[in-house]
Amino acid sequence: MNISEYRGVMVFAEQRRGEIQKVAFELLGAGRGIADTLQEPLIAVLAGTHLTDAQAASLIAHGADRVILVDDPRLGVYMTEPFTKALTAVISAEKPGIVFFGATTIGRDLAPRVSARLKTGLTADCTALAIDDASRNLLMTRPAFGGNIMATIICPEHRPQMSTVRPGVMRRLEADTARTGEISRFACSIAPADVNVEILEEVVQKEEKKNIEDASVLVAGGRGLGNPENFQSLQNLAEMLGGQVAASRAVVDAGWTSQDKQVGQTGKTVRPDLYLACGISGMIQHVAGMEESGFIVAVNKNKDAPIFAYADIGIVTDVNSLLPALQEELSRARSV
Repeated sequence: MNISEYRGVMVFAEQRRGEIQKVAFELLGAGRGIADTLQEPLIAVLAGTHLTDAQAASLIAHGADRVILVDDPRLGVYMTEPFTKALTAVISAEKPGIVFFGATTIGRDLAPRVSARLKTGLTADCTALAIDDASRNLLMTRPAFGGNIMATIICPEHRPQMSTVRPGVMRRLEADTARTGEISRFACSIAPADVNVEILEEVVQKEEKKNIEDASVLVAGGRGLGNPENFQSLQNLAEMLGGQVAASRAVVDAGWTSQDKQVGQTGKTVRPDLYLACGISGMIQHVAGMEESGFIVAVNKNKDAPIFAYADIGIVTDVNSLLPALQEELSRARSV
């Protein structure tokens, strides 16, 4: 493989029912920095049905230099084979040096199939991306061994270098509507034989749970709360603050709450305006998922807890004594 033929950073802009997903804009933010370091173009690929120039313009506003629209009636609803064929064809034609997918249900299904057909490697669930100055290889960092270590992986002999990136990890750029870029359409021949699954009906489940990644306030509980009953008491405080409850891995492993509430390397990455850490020691695996929160308040009875190194305000006390007093004070303030 002549890797010198491969140039540019490509982002798969995931869309569902015509709505471009947030992870696509996050990937463009990360891709913009990588592309600028390499002094190469940033390309977004949007696949679907009835795609518009307005959709492409939103991708340009968030950092793309070029947008490739792959518009086909068979790409209206995600199916593995048609999307795999479409993305493989685009990448084969464009020869980008780097390709990013979101580590979503779609991205995790699509990316490994595309990488297999291109005979290149794939690093899954990345939490950090950088360029090695000497080799110009992509450094792809992800949790390994259950989140106990961070592994940095390279793909020096094959192109493109591919990775899926965890949603919420990368910062999206502010939209700049003054940015200009190239919009093109890619014709991909998807035959009836490529559609090996027939979708009879698409049922959209009503979302009852809010994602903690979208919360502006998170009240997070750890093992220091002592028992599941104390953890459940966080819900009242979260509601008073207009936020949601989150948890450390220890709490999830203990069965006190569901895995979708977990923050950290093996959970979710969050950036709320306020992160209230209650009884969380602050091991690096947890901190990696919340250290970029706007304002961090930590409550722990251990004055040497690592979480205090990351907190804007640290309170050394028993969290189970403080929380009732805090709720009482909030109630009093509301009644004034």
